[in-house]
Amino acid sequence: MTRRAPIPETVTLHVPFRVVKRGGRKEMQLPEGAVQPRRADNTLVKALARAFRWKRMLESGDFASISELAEKEGIAFTYMARVLRLSLLAPNIVEAILDGRQKPEVTLARLLAPFPVEWSWQTSDR
Repeated sequence: MTRRAPIPETVTLHVPFRVVKRGGRKEMQLPEGAVQPRRADNTLVKALARAFRWKRMLESGDFASISELAEKEGIAFTYMARVLRLSLLAPNIVEAILDGRQKPEVTLARLLAPFPVEWSWQTSDR
């Protein structure tokens, strides 16, 4: 049996990061160039799911208008209209959000702001 050196009681580790708010919760943001694990933003994924669900409900003819659907869902018409616009995002942007590959500045608040509906004018930076 060999004798090992005693393990120190305290280890100090310095990791550069900053705390940012995303989707109502705090996250660590690593410095530029650091490998960050892919993790989908649940707030964005949920908003996309709602948008496509509501779009499908409107297209099926179950509801005659956004107002009628908003009333049934118990959500303000204006909020529903803004979230529904997410169904107009380019497929590559939707895929990046679902895979957790969107840039850190992509937040629900930014996506709910008006954006061009033409996919060619939308950038993957959104």
